[in-house]
Amino acid sequence: MRCDKWLWSVRLFKTRTQAADACSGGKVKLGGDNIKPAKELKIGDVVEMKRGPIHRSYKVIGFPKGRLGAKEVPLYCEDITPETEVLKLETLKWVMGQGKRERGTGRPTKKERREMDDFISPDSEVE
Repeated sequence: MRCDKWLWSVRLFKTRTQAADACSGGKVKLGGDNIKPAKELKIGDVVEMKRGPIHRSYKVIGFPKGRLGAKEVPLYCEDITPETEVLKLETLKWVMGQGKRERGTGRPTKKERREMDDFISPDSEVE
């Protein structure tokens, strides 16, 4: 099966065009090498993708006849992304969420702003 068609059918991309563009753009690799959208995949191949800040890896288990429902994806695709990459994503999500305020609380006061700045970079205090 073509690489772009497999990526689309196992729901890694919303459209086949997006899957083909990712392959052409160098975001999808097979064995460390960039692949073209028409590259034929085999069972057991490991497809690596750069999605956001991390590199994900998927093992080809089978080839579906068409686009799958979300519950059927594990029959054709196995996520073998290293734990370090997943932790990197979780850490990034946590760090990005630190500066968020509850909806409806308005802008921070001067005192709250200073407390947030001290929390984010406590070593920058001037005495």
